[in-house]
Amino acid sequence: MRSVDDLIAEGVSGRRVLLRTDLNVPLDKDAPSNSGAVITDDGRIRASLPTLQALRDAGARVVVAAHLGRPKGEPDPRFSLAPVAARLGELLGTRVPVAGDVAGDDARAKVAALGDGEVLLLENVRFEAAETAKDDAARGELADRLAALADVYVDDAFGAVHRKHASVFDVAERLPRYAGRLVARELEVLTRLTTDPERPYVVVLGGSKVSDKLAVIEALLPKVDRLLVGGGMCFTFLAAQDHGVGSSLLEADQIDTCRRLLEEAGDRIVLPVDIVCADRFAADADVSVTPADAIPDDLMGLDIGPLTVDLFTAELVDARTVFWNGPMGVFELAPFAAGTKGVAEAVSAVEGLSVVGGGDSAAAVRQLGLDEAAYGHISTGGGASLEYLEGRELPGLAVLAG
Repeated sequence: MRSVDDLIAEGVSGRRVLLRTDLNVPLDKDAPSNSGAVITDDGRIRASLPTLQALRDAGARVVVAAHLGRPKGEPDPRFSLAPVAARLGELLGTRVPVAGDVAGDDARAKVAALGDGEVLLLENVRFEAAETAKDDAARGELADRLAALADVYVDDAFGAVHRKHASVFDVAERLPRYAGRLVARELEVLTRLTTDPERPYVVVLGGSKVSDKLAVIEALLPKVDRLLVGGGMCFTFLAAQDHGVGSSLLEADQIDTCRRLLEEAGDRIVLPVDIVCADRFAADADVSVTPADAIPDDLMGLDIGPLTVDLFTAELVDARTVFWNGPMGVFELAPFAAGTKGVAEAVSAVEGLSVVGGGDSAAAVRQLGLDEAAYGHISTGGGASLEYLEGRELPGLAVLAG
């Protein structure tokens, strides 16, 4: 797989580079137009800077393609990349214009006007229905138009490499292709997690549903020394031990699967011993801490308790490799944030390799005010990271390596 640094070494001054990045950031409001929206977490924008700046410094004419949210295959001002362009320009110290379309007349005109070291952001690629189409021909038509805007292609959107989309897969078949620095770093870290990791190797999984993480649990259990389970998914495991879980989130159809996993690897699966419960899902709800095996019928569990934080911390203290994906509770609400914060702090204290697996875990690190530099790596792609660890082929990576 050739890298962007290989491209720069070959010489890229004056050449048009189509750079696929992951700029899918959260905004603070849902308004008719998001032109004035405030970005609440710019982590993905900052993660795109090393590759983008390296190309600028080398004199490339950089055409950035990205998506935001889930528009329905047509222009929607609520999902415009305008606020992203403004923030990107601030971080780069230069104006970053936005094309009025994805790969149409305005995009072609603005690309033609680019000078060496300048940057143009195409409008949200998901404004084109063909971007996410199942039909190869539909995606191919969009890929042809995108490829016509550039001389070479660089993929630095790790958070999208598990998608067979036009701007990720099909356009890479049409141009000389290279991996960006972020993609290369993600691959380096994930390879360390899957190829002879330093031990003890501890995985921490949270999030709402067992079904979302079942494949990665099955793939990792034979490889890990300990698997710590929190978040909403822990209640299905507790139910598999015949404990009542009150009105907590429960996937009844996964109880037998969890029971099997406990029978096969119960000595390595660590479950919560206490739970923060409430009578309702609200910041001002009545909150109490109960033993994990004695959750009252009329309460719901919304976070792991303090004894579980201590237990998980003890399980992490000697770890040399840690992968954490998924919050321990509903960290967005203050009464249910302590579990995620406590585990995040324990992961950050690991002396070996600590990897935060993107998504809500990465958002929690930033929202809770924790030091990002304390972690070995914070992934930008939660879904892509999990699929890689499951052993699945990721289309965006396969095409770069082909």
